[in-house]
Amino acid sequence: MIFYFSCTGNTRWAARQIADATDDELVFIPDLEDSAYTPSLQDGERIGFCFPVHGWQPPRIVRQFIRRLNIVDAERHYTYALITAGDTISETARILRKELAAVGLPLHATCSLLMPESYVGLPFMDVDTKENEKHKIEEAQKKLEWFIQQVKACNKGTESLDIGRWPRINSRIIGNFFHRYLVTDRPFHVDTERCLRCGLCANACPVKNIVGGKGQTPQWNHDGTCLSCFACYHHCPTHAIEYGSRTKNKGQYYFKKEQ
Repeated sequence: MIFYFSCTGNTRWAARQIADATDDELVFIPDLEDSAYTPSLQDGERIGFCFPVHGWQPPRIVRQFIRRLNIVDAERHYTYALITAGDTISETARILRKELAAVGLPLHATCSLLMPESYVGLPFMDVDTKENEKHKIEEAQKKLEWFIQQVKACNKGTESLDIGRWPRINSRIIGNFFHRYLVTDRPFHVDTERCLRCGLCANACPVKNIVGGKGQTPQWNHDGTCLSCFACYHHCPTHAIEYGSRTKNKGQYYFKKEQ
């Protein structure tokens, strides 16, 4: 069974390839109820976790999900993680390992994929050029194919991670600040003249934090569920969604099948 979370499609693309190659069931984490969860697993079935990095840590929704997990005979399952990021992942895998250990799951294999950047919530951050997007995806495809073979063979000890420089500072200091103060939907607003009221942003939100379907102007709930993943921003066909003034004149990205 593969549990995955994806915002702009990078992780979904990778998780689907793993599922196709292993014939393992693919489960979108936000689709599961917010309560204790005991998955129905076959004896010795593989357990995979696929998700993007948020502020050099696993996304809040992924950590909360793991804490609700109840795996029977956890030590009998081969467990792996595939992490996507626009840059480095710092201590994301270490944090994940600790979360899994708390519910009795070992982590046997880890891999990170460098994918096109989608975080645009800070003044100095923007999407990649089209050329760089293409290059990242091509290289990620090669690495993913290698990792799939590791997973199919249930190889233990496999680790290929883009940790980068200053992992402790990034994940523990900057990451904690990021999740405490920068994960919020408060700055999101809509240019009503450009908005088509098509409902794409509401449909793209993985945590259903936007009210407003076709024919309605989108409104964010401001109830703490937003993950600042920017799926709404990137899927807007007229670039009508902005995040304060921080996204002005910036690009958009989401994974397309033709890429």
